[in-house]
Amino acid sequence: MTTTRRALLGTPALLALPARAQAPAAILAPSGTLRVAINYGNPVLAQRDPATGAPRGVSAELAAEIARRLGVGLEYVAFDAAGRVTDALRRDAWDLCFLAIDPVRAQGIAFTAPYVIIEGTYLVRADSPLRAIEDFDRRGIRIAVGRGSAYDLFLTREIRQATLVRATTSPEAVEVFVRNGLEAAAGVKQPLVAYARANAGFRVIPGRFQVIEQAVGIPAARQAALPWLRGVVEDAKASSFVARALAASGQTEAEVAPQAR
Repeated sequence: MTTTRRALLGTPALLALPARAQAPAAILAPSGTLRVAINYGNPVLAQRDPATGAPRGVSAELAAEIARRLGVGLEYVAFDAAGRVTDALRRDAWDLCFLAIDPVRAQGIAFTAPYVIIEGTYLVRADSPLRAIEDFDRRGIRIAVGRGSAYDLFLTREIRQATLVRATTSPEAVEVFVRNGLEAAAGVKQPLVAYARANAGFRVIPGRFQVIEQAVGIPAARQAALPWLRGVVEDAKASSFVARALAASGQTEAEVAPQAR
């Protein structure tokens, strides 16, 4: 167990939460091990520990807490893009995932209420004439996106005139934008801001084109366990578990989602 996880799980507020009934374990982890999809393509939610290579971040910590309450083993299944997580559902590769809520994904995945809210925006060159979110849906504007990402799904529905250029992953979308001279890259705000800080000649558009609601998901066929899982997520938000996990992984700008009504 990492030092971060021990610190999070050892806090009085979390230990005070009641243990849940074991019945959902048969639904969520029929093998006795909870296989959790971790998407490293979203660094706000998941990162590799630089010393051990193990998953860290709010997704990994929440996964460990869910497995603890179920009383089952835990296995992390790594992915580098959200689209690959959804593709892997067809192979029965995971039991639980952490993805943004989207109507396309909801056709096969049952979601809790969100636990974290992040924003989607654009990265452009410093000398770009594009200044506001409203400037981008125009003919001749090419926007790089990570295939199957929440913002790819959203922009596919919303964009009418600009062209979306899909890369395999979100980090690769930034590379495609730079290498091919596209007008913009769309993505999660925090990694785009980090890129602009580390690379002169780029800037991030203020504002957002999308509020991205990150939630816990399970295969739709297992939604009988969803009420139990929703309760765990709401407990984790109310007890500040999610806030502490974000802070411990350096993601203090991400917003904890409000309690579900």
